[in-house]
Amino acid sequence: MWRRIVMAVALAAISAGCTAVSAEDRRAADEAKCRSYGFLKKNDAFAECLQRIDLDRRAELRSAPTFDPWDRPVIYRPIIVRPQPK
Repeated sequence: MWRRIVMAVALAAISAGCTAVSAEDRRAADEAKCRSYGFLKKNDAFAECLQRIDLDRRAELRSAPTFDPWDRPVIYRPIIVRPQPK
């Protein structure tokens, strides 16, 4: 039984590590994409290309529907306690 648990945890750790991309890797991929478009490094056009890629990525993140099970509306119903007449 414990072998299955260890195997499941190991598979989860391996698969989680494969999807993560570091900031350096993302930057290198973005620079390679801009160089493939013909822009030269240390150039205003190259910087603008990198900026547009970053802006596109941020716009995609904003427009992507995210599911957060804990993001629910809060319903506030105050409890009013009135003193009983004597």
